[in-house]
Amino acid sequence: MANLFERIDAASHIVLIAHVNPDADSLGSASAMMTHLMRLHKKATLFCASSSIDPNLAFLPWFDTIRDKFPASADLAISFDCASRRRLGVDAGCDLINIDHHISNESYGVLNYIDVNAISTTQVLFNLFADTKITINPKMATGLYAGLLDDSRGFGSHRMQPETLRMAAALAEAGADIITCAAMLLQRRSLAATRLKGWMLQQLELHCDGQVASMSVPHSVMEQTGARGEDCEAALEEGLHLPTVEVSLMLHERKDGTIKGSLRSKGRLNVQAIAASLGGGGHLHAAGFEQQDRLLEAVHDHIISLIEKRIIDE
Repeated sequence: MANLFERIDAASHIVLIAHVNPDADSLGSASAMMTHLMRLHKKATLFCASSSIDPNLAFLPWFDTIRDKFPASADLAISFDCASRRRLGVDAGCDLINIDHHISNESYGVLNYIDVNAISTTQVLFNLFADTKITINPKMATGLYAGLLDDSRGFGSHRMQPETLRMAAALAEAGADIITCAAMLLQRRSLAATRLKGWMLQQLELHCDGQVASMSVPHSVMEQTGARGEDCEAALEEGLHLPTVEVSLMLHERKDGTIKGSLRSKGRLNVQAIAASLGGGGHLHAAGFEQQDRLLEAVHDHIISLIEKRIIDE
């Protein structure tokens, strides 16, 4: 079977897929590959099924070319950071190559490049470029660095390894715009997001003798503040800063009634297993899930009981 770059050479129209509600890792990977394809003069489309994308990611190369309609002429698709077909948001209808780092990845591609030891999907792609001796230019470096910075939590993740910093240095040397990446991903926050974070921290609850922090956000609060779903993540991370907290839980209710849940752990508990039991996925210490047709309070109490049981069992 042909490898990734042989498949690229043979394809006529390649679609690069960032997952629904993309983060810097998914979109940064896709934008880096887009730059490479443009150097090869390949016909390529950057696709995301979400019609609205976090404006803080607008600094990424090719952001203004993203399309939410999948082109019928595509004969090859490449997904980035998508652990499941559902996260694609589309049925590609052509051969699909899957590049990812999630332990929960379903290996749905005709080719699957999955490295669960990588801290980000951009690290997986960086290694693929390095193995093939592909030169990384400044645009590619910026996309790859953005994903690395975001998924490493600003280089503060427990998954940090020496190679993480070596990759960061290599990308900086290749011309990555590290100042803009830091400003847009770590420092910039809208007024709506700031108000939401304040509300969430006021509502923060502790459970299991202070080992679990939780925050639940009704859709009415999202409407009042004007915040976006991804704006909830900042308070989720803040929950882990409390000295006794091992797990932070965030739930937010969407307009359609779906409840989006996110879990973070300092390292002791495997939150991916909890998310998987709810139909979600992710990593050992960062995972997410969705629940439908359930009340926010009921979902909250159920998740807390699952976490409490795992704490007791350990």
